[in-house]
Amino acid sequence: MTGNDAQAKRRQRLHELLLTLIARQDDLELMDADGPSGLTSSGAGEGPAEAARWLDRNRRVLQHYQSLVRTAVTFDALLDAEQVLPSREI
Repeated sequence: MTGNDAQAKRRQRLHELLLTLIARQDDLELMDADGPSGLTSSGAGEGPAEAARWLDRNRRVLQHYQSLVRTAVTFDALLDAEQVLPSREI
């Protein structure tokens, strides 16, 4: 198998692992693309607080996705390690 084939196979496996992890999520949130409306209004009261909440929520959603990706990469590495190492019975 060439290097490109191996990379394509690994990417496909990572993709499948990530999709499986996402499918197991009960309530997967999406990032809020619309910016906070409080920043564009002339009132200075709630605008900065709303912007901070919006930013914090999107940060938490992004960290959750990053966690799923790291988990998929870890599972992929474990699968690779199992294929390389001969199986041993304990």
